[in-house]
Amino acid sequence: MRQTFDIKGGPQDGRAHLPLLRKELTAMGLDGFYVPHDDEYQNEYLPDANERLAWVSGFTGSFGNAFVFTDKAVIFADGRYTLQAADQTAPELWERQGIPSPGAFGWLAKQKLSGKTVGYDPRLISPNEVTELKAAAAKSGATLVAVEQNPIDKAWEGRPPQPTAPVDPYNVKYAGKAHDEKRAEIGEALAEAGVDAAVLTSPASIAWAFNIRGGDVFCTPLPLGRAILFKDGTADLFLDEVKVSPKLRKHLGNTVTLRPLSEVEQGLGELAGKTVSLDPDVASSWFFDTVEAAGGKVVRQRDPVALPRACKNEAEIKGTTAAHIRDGVALTRFLHWLDTEAQSGDKTEIDATIKLESLRDDVDGLKDLSFPSISGAVEHGALPHYRVSEASDRKLVRGSLFLIDSGGQYPDGTTDVTRTVPIGEPTDQMRRHYTLVLKGHIALATVRFPPGTTGTHLDILARHALWQAGLDYQHGTGHGVGVYLGVHEGPHRIAKPWNAVPLASGMIVSNEPGYYREGEYGIRIENLQYVTPAAPIEGGEIDMLGFECLTMAPLARDLIDVKLLSKDERKYVNDYHRSVWKALNRKLPDDVKAWLKAATARI
Repeated sequence: MRQTFDIKGGPQDGRAHLPLLRKELTAMGLDGFYVPHDDEYQNEYLPDANERLAWVSGFTGSFGNAFVFTDKAVIFADGRYTLQAADQTAPELWERQGIPSPGAFGWLAKQKLSGKTVGYDPRLISPNEVTELKAAAAKSGATLVAVEQNPIDKAWEGRPPQPTAPVDPYNVKYAGKAHDEKRAEIGEALAEAGVDAAVLTSPASIAWAFNIRGGDVFCTPLPLGRAILFKDGTADLFLDEVKVSPKLRKHLGNTVTLRPLSEVEQGLGELAGKTVSLDPDVASSWFFDTVEAAGGKVVRQRDPVALPRACKNEAEIKGTTAAHIRDGVALTRFLHWLDTEAQSGDKTEIDATIKLESLRDDVDGLKDLSFPSISGAVEHGALPHYRVSEASDRKLVRGSLFLIDSGGQYPDGTTDVTRTVPIGEPTDQMRRHYTLVLKGHIALATVRFPPGTTGTHLDILARHALWQAGLDYQHGTGHGVGVYLGVHEGPHRIAKPWNAVPLASGMIVSNEPGYYREGEYGIRIENLQYVTPAAPIEGGEIDMLGFECLTMAPLARDLIDVKLLSKDERKYVNDYHRSVWKALNRKLPDDVKAWLKAATARI
């Protein structure tokens, strides 16, 4: 059984490890050191060996950073992890600060550090961040130094080994296109842009471009490695040799040169005199420095794999549609459990997490969860990225709301879905807030829009009904999702901040407006949907893109205030529920089937 809840509570090994890091800093002649959460691959979820921030502080959240000095230590975490950072770091050792205000670099700029030397690891930080860090250090009076070896790595006795999961070919029936064809197309785009080669540093891009998958990263089937893709479509692929099998060699063929991961620096040195594409958003400063030192000319461009990966082909859409139906069976069985057994008020957040996981384990093809489930009862539902622990476990008490955000990894698709349900009788206020969120969800699900439209242009649709009631939510409305890859992927998204990437046919994106009443409850409704090809509208002049829903699971009918819905909105709910019933009813046990019939009845 996968453990999807955090058993840790209270300050962890940071008490023991902080002095060890300080000893190394002194030995290296450093007064301070910058510790990001990011690892060498900019992964969202890190291998145990790369959890450097957790090692030194005890904080296990997926977003944060710290400065460690010989006389003080400061950790920065955003609102998602404020409580967790307080629980997991020792108060006598760590000062806690927020993100985005002031943020780590803003904090550093305000310090008086004249004569002090602050180190950073260029393998863990982007060139743009290095520029910001240098500016902040200059304002503080400190000297910034790039270290060749991370002092945490030197101090970390018993550090876990780097993961060595086998790298497997990914079936072309799911990928929809052979890897040599993919690379040839990307190579042509590089040549047209006047670029000789692109250095691929993103594990997701490497997995997609070579039609391979791995098991090096928690909740995401990624192989950790690097690649250099040349304009003629050939490539050097750098992997730990223990991951490589004869089957993989045969799959890659003679247009891909397999090289040991230890030869990456050598491979970059061979780019002398060439024009090299690197993405500053996903590649660390070390790659830029190394290519330029070797005599290569770096062109800062978006990862050339990112956009082709985001625009799913017909086979990928077909596969992920099937995966969502299978996942919907597990989720519907879970929603039935919530509406029956869990109505007792005695079940807990961990009970719910384990129950849903056990039901997903019954689904054909499940490989892993796509992220640790967010299981929030009562006031915990108001924390959008809450992760239950044994210390925080809360009962699903009657008269409250329960929010569950979860997903699975399948060979043919990646799922991510949020449902909010009542435990006991909901209040009129709960119904009103749920329905306002639903109105935004429907607006985004049904919109037609012209080519060139970005997610930023559409974000207001999901917020409109909430804004008219003086309400809002402080997270993005939609993120990209891969096909048996990351549950969060770019380059597109739907959010208030500007995103310059237009939504295009085949892109999968979440639709997840919410509302969070601090100390009481949270509401979020999330489906995944993909962008459909531009098509005419009767009487119109411009072919318009649209969305097709992938997620199949009933909404909380008892939370809908029908009076607040327009005729078209009621039609959407009824049509969606008809689709859910048609997709799932024959795959369910009799008792769940009967429940689903009532749950999808017309409103």
